Amino acid sequence: MGFFGTIFAPIEGLLHFVLEALYTVTDVFGAGSYGLAIILLTIIIKMILYPLTVKQVKSMKAMQELSPKMKKIQEKYKDNPQVMQQKIGALYKDAGVNPLAGCLPLLIQMPILMGMYYALFNFTYPSAEAAKFLWLPSMSEADPLYILPILSALTTFWQQKMTTTEMTQQMKIMMIFMPLFIGWISLNFPSGLVLYWVTMNVVQIAQQWWMYRNEDTAKEAA
Repeated sequence: MGFFGTIFAPIEGLLHFVLEALYTVTDVFGAGSYGLAIILLTIIIKMILYPLTVKQVKSMKAMQELSPKMKKIQEKYKDNPQVMQQKIGALYKDAGVNPLAGCLPLLIQMPILMGMYYALFNFTYPSAEAAKFLWLPSMSEADPLYILPILSALTTFWQQKMTTTEMTQQMKIMMIFMPLFIGWISLNFPSGLVLYWVTMNVVQIAQQWWMYRNEDTAKEAA
């Protein structure tokens, strides 16, 4: 199973149980489908983690908005690192921003997200028929039409673009590299796992749109 597989085994087992329960629910409504069960499970997880997502996105945006001021401080005090750190610390304090605030929600989410990865990567469908979904002949195998890998790359790019405001050269490179990397590894991943990733990205995009919409409405009201 491997070191990480052992660590996340309890979460993997729980997610397997919930996935089977959701399959039963879809079956009750006459649409028994593990594909639908994966989509429902992903939506449920993202809704549970929504408060943490809000904190993470707000922290990332706040840090990006401070980026121009940080660059000026770094340029001005580049020969005096101690003063530079003091000025940056004061900038964070005045803006009410904690640079570590965006990391904590991500660390809390990681066990669940990794558990979901192992749950779907190692999932054994009860039959060949049960592993089928839409155009996919088997969700335990890679997508033969490459639709999901393409969607995984596009949704990853879109999700990153919505989060990023200030763009450094390194961030521009990552904006291109990360979606291409995700799309590339998705070519060989089980399509059930890639379906989870695409669904997660779509829900994340919808949640971020809702967050930004509420912020714009609040600004207009003010």
